[in-house]
Amino acid sequence: MLRTLIAGLAGGLAFNLAMLFTFRAIGFGWDGQGILITAAMQSPKLIAVWTSLEPLPMIVSNPLPIISGLVLFGVGHAFVYRWLSPAWPAGITPRALRFAGLQFFMVFMFWEFFTPFNQFGEPLPLVALELVFWGVIALTEAFVIAAILEPRRTVTP
Repeated sequence: MLRTLIAGLAGGLAFNLAMLFTFRAIGFGWDGQGILITAAMQSPKLIAVWTSLEPLPMIVSNPLPIISGLVLFGVGHAFVYRWLSPAWPAGITPRALRFAGLQFFMVFMFWEFFTPFNQFGEPLPLVALELVFWGVIALTEAFVIAAILEPRRTVTP
């Protein structure tokens, strides 16, 4: 139980760091001039949601609750991983890839389809870029969780 909690906390922190280096550094930019805001094809509605439509998303105006929430999601993800992973081939890589794929297809693809594409009118090339970001995030968290939860194999001479 303790190891699962630690894996989840570490996975949640990794999730946040991966978001920082993808969506923040590349997508929105440290100065708000990233490709997801400045691309000529970007939906004015999406730009307004992130920059001027009040209230701004909490991740912009008050990030601590969102960062904390993502860490808690990491804990939940670790428990889901612990529950499902015995049905998958053994090893960090096979299990991390399956878990990342599960998250990617069940959460991130749905999110991008339903919210940025459907509600905000974001163009498909930018949705595709965001899906790349989500893929990096899913893989990062999944590998951290798997690396902590998978049994260590000792090599005997």
